Amino acid sequence: MFARTTLPALLVVLLLAGCSAPAAQELTPTPTPKPETATGETIQGRSAELTPARRPVPPVRVQVAAVGIDLPVDPVGVQADGEMQVPENIARGGWYQYGSDPESPTGTTVIAAHVDSYADGIGPFAYLKTLAEGVEVVVTASDGTDHRYAVQSVVSVPRDQLPRDDVFDRAGAPRLILITCGGQFGNGEYTDNVVVVATPL
Repeated sequence: MFARTTLPALLVVLLLAGCSAPAAQELTPTPTPKPETATGETIQGRSAELTPARRPVPPVRVQVAAVGIDLPVDPVGVQADGEMQVPENIARGGWYQYGSDPESPTGTTVIAAHVDSYADGIGPFAYLKTLAEGVEVVVTASDGTDHRYAVQSVVSVPRDQLPRDDVFDRAGAPRLILITCGGQFGNGEYTDNVVVVATPL
């Protein structure tokens, strides 16, 4: 069970060196049928001007000076098997582009990266588990704006117990979540997800 400052609705799976989380939900909106009369005749409504959709402002860099993390960030989506795309390079992070961004008025900005790889060894996000409460995280957006956050919590959660309703919400207060793998490694996968929750300064 997590408090609001820790994790709301994991929409994606993280495949991080064999470490994963719950599967993605269907993102395609369901069309709303037009109302019909008792005879099956469609009732015509009046047209209205729709408010233009807000254009996302992707994060392009994440820095945690306290532990030497400085990663470029790429927009990522969901693979055909329902898993979140994570850059193969351990020195790059992936921003879940179907969620909130650093300039969204609500919701969680989520950035994930591999903890390690066979080819390159330990990645920068391996140090997430060492972060203390209050440590500053800086996320730079594509418009050049720096967004500063303070770490609120660092938790290691068994990946089969990560609550689906506690990560990746788009309606709550703005915040940042950083995710990688942790725990024990065996049979080609990690047992846990390391989840860092940070709130705007």
